Parts: sequence; C-alpha cells; structure tokens
Amino acid sequence: MISTATAIAAVFSSAALVTGAAGPAAADSAKILAVKSVGDIVVDGTHRRVYVSDPTGGKIVVTDYTGTVKATLTGLYGVTGLALSADSGQVYAAVKNANRIVSVETGTYTQTASYPVGAAPGDLEVVDGRVWFAHGTDFGSLDISGPEPVVHLAQRGDVDFFGAFGMFLASDPAVPGVLAAGNGGELAVYDVSADGATLRVKGDMDTAVRQLDLTPDGSRVLTSWGSPDRGYGLGAYSTTDLAESAGYPIDPYPNAVRVAPDGSVAGGSSSWYEPDVHIHRPGDPVPTREYDFPNTGNSSGADTLVDGALAWAPDASRVFAVSVNTYGAYTLRALTDPTKELPTLKVSAPARSERAKKLTVTGKLTSKVPLAAGTGLTVTRTDVESPKGKALALVRTRADGGFSFTDTPPAGGKVTYKVSYAGDATHAPASGSDAVKVPRKATALTLNNNGKLYSYGKDVVFTAHLGTTYKNRTVSVYADPFGSDKPKKLLKTAKVNSKGNLSATVDMTRDTTVTAVFSGDARSAGKTVKSTAYARAKVSTTVSRHYKTGKIGSTTYYYFRKNTDPLFTTTMNYYSGRKQRFQLQVYYQGSWYDSGSEYFALATNGKSAVSLEAPGESGIRARMRSSYINSSSGDTVNSTTHGAWKYFTFTN
Repeated sequence: MISTATAIAAVFSSAALVTGAAGPAAADSAKILAVKSVGDIVVDGTHRRVYVSDPTGGKIVVTDYTGTVKATLTGLYGVTGLALSADSGQVYAAVKNANRIVSVETGTYTQTASYPVGAAPGDLEVVDGRVWFAHGTDFGSLDISGPEPVVHLAQRGDVDFFGAFGMFLASDPAVPGVLAAGNGGELAVYDVSADGATLRVKGDMDTAVRQLDLTPDGSRVLTSWGSPDRGYGLGAYSTTDLAESAGYPIDPYPNAVRVAPDGSVAGGSSSWYEPDVHIHRPGDPVPTREYDFPNTGNSSGADTLVDGALAWAPDASRVFAVSVNTYGAYTLRALTDPTKELPTLKVSAPARSERAKKLTVTGKLTSKVPLAAGTGLTVTRTDVESPKGKALALVRTRADGGFSFTDTPPAGGKVTYKVSYAGDATHAPASGSDAVKVPRKATALTLNNNGKLYSYGKDVVFTAHLGTTYKNRTVSVYADPFGSDKPKKLLKTAKVNSKGNLSATVDMTRDTTVTAVFSGDARSAGKTVKSTAYARAKVSTTVSRHYKTGKIGSTTYYYFRKNTDPLFTTTMNYYSGRKQRFQLQVYYQGSWYDSGSEYFALATNGKSAVSLEAPGESGIRARMRSSYINSSSGDTVNSTTHGAWKYFTFTN
C-alpha cells in the first residue's frame, strides 16, 4: 500500500491539497605531446621521425611526421640539446644532470652509448663527425671517431660570452669545419676543421637571442632576434666580419630561427595575436608563408611557440614546431608545404538565379609572385542532382589572375561552384567557392489528424499526401512521442501511391508529433509538415474490502461496514515521476460536493493504492475517481484523462 489518506471527516472538510580568404595558414596536423617541457627538437628525414627532448620529465619522445608517438626514452633528467649524425644513424642528446652525452640508435630507438664530458652539456651540433656542445658560457667537443672518446672543454678562446639564456651553437652539414657560437650579446665564428676550435671572427648581437643557425652557403649567421634599431625580426650577420645586413622582419617576439637545406628560412615568434611561424625565401624580407597557432588555452591570446622549437624536414616538405598553451600543454605541429606561397582564390556568383537560365561566375587568383596568364583552374558544380559534384569545363586565368565562366544550372536549390588551383613547385593548392540560390517550385504536402484526441493505445493511421513533383516521389514519416525517454523514430520511407498518399500507423500511448518530410528534387522544393495528435492516459480503479455491491437508484455502490477502511487501487500507464489525482466527493441533500483531492505517486508497475479511514458511522454516501492531469500529475506526455467514478456507502 503506497499511501493512506487522513480520516474521512478531515478529508471531507479540506480543500484540494495539491493543485559560430587566405591569410595565415593552419597546421596540417597537431598532436599533444606527453611532456612537461621542451628543450630541443630534431628531425630524422631518413626514418621520417621527430625527436623532442623534455628536460623536466627526463625523457625523449619520438614521433612520426603526424605526431604519433613511436617511442619514449626515459631516465634522462635534464636532457636538452639534440643533434643528428650525418648518416642519420644516431641522435645525440645532452643530459645536463648527468654531465653526459648519450647516443640513441635511430632504427631501434635504443641508447647505444653514454659519454661523460666533464661538464653540463646544453646545445648540440655535429660538425664533421664531432659532437660540439655548449656548457655554461663556453663550449667543447666530443670526438668518438677513435678507439676512446676524446673530450675538449673551454674552446671559446678570448670571446667574452656571458648572459643567462645559455650558449647557442650553429652549423650546417653543407659547410664543413665551421661552427658559430653566441651568448649574451656576443657572437663568434670558429674554424673547427682541426682538433680544436680556432676563432675566425667575433662581434655583437642582441642579448635577447634564443637561437642561431648557419646558412647552407656558409655566408651568414642568422639569429632569432636582430639589432634593436631594426625592430622585431631575425638578425643576419656575415660570417666574414659579422657585419649585420638586412634580416627578416617578423612579428613580436622573435624566439626561433632555422634554415632549410635549400636556404629557406623559418623564423618563430612568441605571438599571442599574430602569426607564429614565418617562412622566407633566401634574402626575401616578405614572408612566403605564415602559420598562426589556434587558441587551445584559457586566455584571450592563442598558443605560442616554445623558444627554439622549430625544425625543418630535410626535404623542406614540412616545418615542425612545438607550441604551448596557458594550461602548460605542449603540441607538436607539422606545418606542410612551408616553402610554397599560399595563393588566394576568390569566387563570386550571383546570389540568386533562375533555373535553366545562363549565369556568369567571376573570380580572381592572386599570389605574391603572380601566376602566368592562362593558368588552368578546375570547376565543379554541386547541386541536388549532383551531390558529389559535376566537373565543368576548365577555366583559364587572364593576365591579372581574373577569370569568368558561364553555366546554366539544371537543378534548383543551392547550387555551389567550386574553383580549384592545383598548385605547382612554388605555389600551394588553393580553392574558393560561392553558392547560388536557384528557386524551385513549391511543393504541396499535407498530413492528417492534427489536434485529434485518441483513447490510450489506439492504432491511428497518419496519411501524408504529396502533390505534383518533378521526379522524387518519396516521403519519410517520423513519430516523436512526448517525453525525453523516447527518441524521434522513422516509421516509414517509401514512394507515395498513385494517389500521392503514404500512410503509417502510430500506437497512441502518448501525445505524439508526426512529421512528414519530402526532401525535394531538382525542380520541386523540399517540404516538411507536422501533425500533433493527443492520447489519453490509461486509468482504471478497483475497489476492495467491501462486503457487497448493490444499487441505489440506477447506480452501483460498494457497501462498507462503518468501521472498515475502503481500499482503492488505481492502475495507470507509468511515466517517471507520474502521480494520480485522487478526488473525493460526498452526497448531501441531493447533490455531490467536492471534499478535496490529493496526488499520489505511481509505483513503477503503474499502481497506486489509497486507503481511507472508516468514518465510524453509517449513512455516508461518497464517490471517488482517479485522474491523470496533464502537467499537474508530474509530466506532460498524455492528455488529461479522468477515470470512472466509484460510488460507495457505509452501513452498520
């Protein structure tokens, strides 16, 4: 028994109880790195692998070109500088905390050797087989070509390196015997072809430099920050006399520089609101390509480049960069086609045009280095009849990059024209598109039974009627019963019959919205219509504990002894949180009077049992009924439904 009402006398006297153009390009791939910091990055082009050192985490993470982790080398606390051997067989790693340089075999990612160097190594460069390493404000070398490793420290000569950002080294495989070194505003170039380092020239650079590199022709040292009077940019210094020449302007704040084997320059900047990686052709101050990192953190500014975290793939097909967000999460980004300009391709079509009438589409292909007149562009038209696209005739550009073509759209609806440029050796692919609205004839579609009320569980046939169309005669009918526990369901998808009708049956156990959908065709507009029909609740009540039934007039009554508690058990279709309203009336001097009502919860089996206390006196006549009241009963999935009155009386 779920509930027990108060004494009849009290209930009888109560009231109701409950009533959101080509600019900076995006990275082609990006993967989160499971690191706590980033010390250096190096690319093995032979095996297509990227090595990233994590000084804080004490490990080296090895990924493929997409950033998928292939190996992790641990137990290397303080690991910073990385360098690749000339044959790509070994990666050397500087482990500061152990005063060692370790060697990792690139085919198996296993550590093959560990060399003590007598100092805390930092930046690494491999020149002519020897490993050169920065330590403190000096640098040294590790020669492993003989039977025993040979280490030379303190090779800077009389150059007064100083500063807190560390020593930076630079070399290039195409320039044998040359090493550049810089720190704290001092820059120097050395001849390292013999056993030690012989100073060639020394000079000045900016104190904010975070990275150096040597051009493949050996003519210049590039720095990640130029002289203050030149503004933000990469510095360029002659290797002959370290005289500064025009560098490469980039956004604030420069923090990385790397040169590709073909001389292309990648400059990095720690920029919240500007591009982060800038690609220049040799000697060209205007960037060929720029990449802007997204914002994956919780600040207004985007992710930023980690100091010095740039590296070229040897074939210059990619630049790899590591960014960090405000949560301290590091991402390895593979930036593709960095040496190719990113053209802009704009397409302009009429906003609206009639079907089967000729229209004209115009556009323009522009690039920093203009493309030749007659450059071929492919054109694709996409519409309801060609959802995968239909190729149109090739279009060629004029001398100014402009182009135009005509077309007669055969289908209505949204018609999209996409124009594409395939790219070439110096230009990346580009495309643009524009859409035309082509009107279609309105379609007549109706659905019956809207607003009708049905008994619980009645099978109701809903019929959709489709008027004249061009080709498509298919209609889909969906039923969406009220309530969050039952999803919208497809009842039927089929062609309408010869009369244009399609019917589907709904078991009306709840209020239900039925939807008919015609998707349209090339000349007939799509159409959707809805019909909402309503279902009563299932309500029944049984009476027990009476000693007989009998009629008073024409009405059947349940007879109870004056000291017996009547029990009324109501059964109703269940819904989570649903309650039945128990209503009581008494008969007095020829009329029925409300004596109150109360809501009682249903059990999960849909039953609610209510016991009334016996009045203790005879002669009382009463009646009750259980009801589902839309909203007041705790939900809105059925329409208000009243159960039958149950009449009862008390005798001695």
